[in-house]
Amino acid sequence: MIDYARMLRNLKSPEVVDRLSHLYGNRDGMLVEQTTRYTMMLKRHEDLFHADSEVLLVSAPGRTEIGGNHTDHNRGKVLAAAVNLDTLAAVSARKDMEVHLHSEGYRPLVVDLSDLSVRPREKGTTAALIRGVAARMKELGYKIGGFDACATSSVASGSGLSSSAAFEVMVCAILDALYNGFTIDYKLRAQISQYAENVYFGKPSGLLDQMASSAGGLVTIDFKNDDPDVRPLSYDFAAKGYALVVVATGGSHADLTDDYAAIPAEMKQVAAHFGESHLRRIRHEEFLQELPALRKEKISDRAILRAMHFYQENARVTRQVAALDKDQVPAFLQEIISSGRSSYMYLQNVYANVKDESLALALALAEGKLSGKGAWRIHGGGFAGTTLNFVPQEELESFVEMMEGAFGERCCHVLDIRPEGPAVIRL
Repeated sequence: MIDYARMLRNLKSPEVVDRLSHLYGNRDGMLVEQTTRYTMMLKRHEDLFHADSEVLLVSAPGRTEIGGNHTDHNRGKVLAAAVNLDTLAAVSARKDMEVHLHSEGYRPLVVDLSDLSVRPREKGTTAALIRGVAARMKELGYKIGGFDACATSSVASGSGLSSSAAFEVMVCAILDALYNGFTIDYKLRAQISQYAENVYFGKPSGLLDQMASSAGGLVTIDFKNDDPDVRPLSYDFAAKGYALVVVATGGSHADLTDDYAAIPAEMKQVAAHFGESHLRRIRHEEFLQELPALRKEKISDRAILRAMHFYQENARVTRQVAALDKDQVPAFLQEIISSGRSSYMYLQNVYANVKDESLALALALAEGKLSGKGAWRIHGGGFAGTTLNFVPQEELESFVEMMEGAFGERCCHVLDIRPEGPAVIRL
């Protein structure tokens, strides 16, 4: 049997403390919070499974999209970062092909990996993500097997920080660590995770979320080719006096899959006019010249506006990265604001119906508070969920108080950039 008591003692060793500080940052209370989480997962694993094989702690981060709103699915550019909120599991290998998952807040789940076929009834479920990750790994020649896991997540579902990508990347990391020596390249890990979400889960997402979670740190990604160009950036927003704050407005993502799916579909409808599958393959000038023909072809004005957003947003990411490279904070913040306005006006993903305009309200409040000082924009997929704000440290307390007054306590997530993607901790 595994010596859980020894593992619990090792959580307080200098090596593990340093590791946790590296992953989660050094804000007040961080170490106590994370040690408590890790202890809870180990004790839960012991209570449920009494493992006779090594127990690993596997963490995968959520992500924040900083630039490039809805560009990845049309081979565009993004600026994104892994964050210090994560999905965490205590996990051990099984001798059969079953996955037994006890995830905090959810019913226990059993998935039999001896059957890796797509199951239509599993669409939109956790089981679909697990089966999809395993299926793609096996197809690519990697070993898979069953495991027992207890999981918890600080990347709340619907938070706009991509809880699904964090979970997919974590499952891939678990199977990789247990059965393949943790050898899978971060790009391939992201692509495996996206495959699970697209094919098994049934959501036509791009690769931004999975790549940012898998790569770790602050990165700019160009999806022009099948092998995305990922460039790490070294920039400390906190050192420049800004906090990254995601505001969760409480809007529901339920029944919004069609709204999300319409964005890439409409952009690709425009691309199809040119005989191409993605907008990136079409020059901006060529698109503008063909605009009258697009309207005569009965392509909707919304689709044309969304294509306009793509071209402008793609160029904007280039300018955002250049501003960071040159340490030009005011120019960078202005590009963030411009990105948000483009998403609002052209991409049209701030609300899906006029009965829930919570995101629009959050943006209006942020503009009133941060104009001339910081920046604000829609975050992630849009329609419901979250906004991203760059808040001067001296304004942070009053900003959080204002947003919590409007959207409830703990609606604000003050983020640190996590320098590493999925992590495996052995005790």
